[in-house]
Amino acid sequence: QVQLVESGGGLVQPGGSLRLSCAASGITFYQYVMGWYRQAPGKQRELVAAITSGGTTNYADSVKGRFTISRDNAKNTVYLQMNSLKPEDTAVYYCNAERTVIRYANYWGKGTLVTVSS
Repeated sequence: QVQLVESGGGLVQPGGSLRLSCAASGITFYQYVMGWYRQAPGKQRELVAAITSGGTTNYADSVKGRFTISRDNAKNTVYLQMNSLKPEDTAVYYCNAERTVIRYANYWGKGTLVTVSS
């Protein structure tokens, strides 16, 4: 059974920081590109950042220079360090695991809420 469990969300003031974690189980972690997506109220889900097993990263323009994605393949965990948070970063953040080799597979976590407000 595949599980992606996010943690680390919460309420933070503008300019503050949060670190999200996503612990994966039931998958061969290194085979997957791991990503963080977010969905704000009334908006579509969007890619925030992604990282390959080799460490290649990709970021949405809106978070470049503020957010950092990383992964620990030994711990089957992916992280999202979020700095200089803005109110527009408020959203539910979802962890995603996607495998495009061998056989396509795609899994989602249940999400963690990040609220940036004073």
